[in-house]
Amino acid sequence: MNIVVDDVAYHVEIYGQGEPFVLLHGFTGDCSTWYPFIPVWKKTCRLILIDIIGHGKTDSSMDICKYNILTVASHIKEILMELNVNAAHVLGYSMGGRLALTFAIKYPDFVRKLVLESASPGLAAEAERKERRIQDEKLGKSIVEEGVEKFIDKWENIPLFESQQHLPSFIKDNIKKQRLQNNALGLQLSLLGMGTGQQPSWWDDLHKLTRETLLITGESDTKFCGIAKQIKEYNHQIQWRKIKEAGHAIHVEKSEIFGTIVKEFLSN
Repeated sequence: MNIVVDDVAYHVEIYGQGEPFVLLHGFTGDCSTWYPFIPVWKKTCRLILIDIIGHGKTDSSMDICKYNILTVASHIKEILMELNVNAAHVLGYSMGGRLALTFAIKYPDFVRKLVLESASPGLAAEAERKERRIQDEKLGKSIVEEGVEKFIDKWENIPLFESQQHLPSFIKDNIKKQRLQNNALGLQLSLLGMGTGQQPSWWDDLHKLTRETLLITGESDTKFCGIAKQIKEYNHQIQWRKIKEAGHAIHVEKSEIFGTIVKEFLSN
């Protein structure tokens, strides 16, 4: 279905019954990121899959202001209100994890439990954020100038996804096919509007997370394991699971383990 918020038509898919559970994909992803988990999770949850603005079947608005992570978090709240949901479990992966954390900090009453897969509270120093914005501007420009296919070829081979090289060919092919469905403008504006350098730093707000929160990182993703360790130092109540033989995308590389961990966390 489509739910229009702030003149943006969001593509939303709903499966199952039970406690509402919002699922937010990563950069270049879409709702299909979570399809493998639907059969298990829908038995106890009402799954709410959302294509984030600029991705999948959701509009790629020309207005960059609508890609701001605070604005998108408010859009998520409006979507839930439209669905008569006053509180939901929320899971976000990578970019979707940053959005999920933003949502949880800005609208805590709408969150039951929070799961952050390979996610970050942002960059603490303004100098770091400025440098990242410059990088994202260059990357966004190259996507538009060179096209989505060439960008995806490069994106799939960055060090962050190195651990995915061992995956079966059919899985890698399916991921690539999905990524190629995105359009250049949507990806560019997503980088410019809600990239890591653009979002606020939430480090000093982590103590405000009063809902049960679970961090999931892959053991070989040393960068995000380091971030998870730091997050726990800011808020000792947050739980952390480090998954062996996995990198950034645990839900792809160790899908069965990931699905079980999430199910158990929500049911406890």
